[in-house]
Amino acid sequence: MKKITNLIAQLQAEAQREEFPIDRPVYESAGLDPTAPILYGGNLASQLCIFARDLGKDEVSAQQPLYGAAGRLVRQGLYRAMFHQEPTSPGDLQMVCDRVLLTNTVPYKPPGNKAYSTAVKERFRPFLERLLVEHWQGDRIITLGNEAFQWFTPYGKKGELKEFFQRSDRYTASLELTLTATDPQGIIQPKLVTLMPLPHPSPLNQKYYAQFPLLLAARLKNLWD
Repeated sequence: MKKITNLIAQLQAEAQREEFPIDRPVYESAGLDPTAPILYGGNLASQLCIFARDLGKDEVSAQQPLYGAAGRLVRQGLYRAMFHQEPTSPGDLQMVCDRVLLTNTVPYKPPGNKAYSTAVKERFRPFLERLLVEHWQGDRIITLGNEAFQWFTPYGKKGELKEFFQRSDRYTASLELTLTATDPQGIIQPKLVTLMPLPHPSPLNQKYYAQFPLLLAARLKNLWD
């Protein structure tokens, strides 16, 4: 398998090439270089990827995605699905990383809680493509929230993702797409994946926050049995 460290080094070189918004005080308080990407957490050999929007301060401190309040809700659901019991410690929640990949649309923390612009997402898209196509061995992706789901728009037919998201069963139905990534030799590599969108598990998402554990459980049913 190609070395993921090479991809991370190339990503950091791109981040250093030209400035873009980064929440530098959060990185500095954690003693980290703001240009060092937190590209993923978990296992590249896993079947399932959890794809979220971007990092928060807890994720920067832990140097892994989905570690804050919303991330804990996701990890709790993953643990229940994997082990059929309730997690009782932070160590339990960390165990889920053995069987899942965690990543975001952009591997950096934006200032405040504002999402990155389309321009920043597109700048780092090629690196996320290579992560998902070249390095990750799975084919099922749970997206968290609108921004994460819409990141996949370029891989669908015109209007396909917008039409899908307008369906009443968008959080139970699935959508197949072919991701593409261009390797360093300029060769385009395709990969068929299944998107399984969910709402973002933020306490601010009043419409779906209470429903999220059941929606996630339904997505994960029979995945590891």
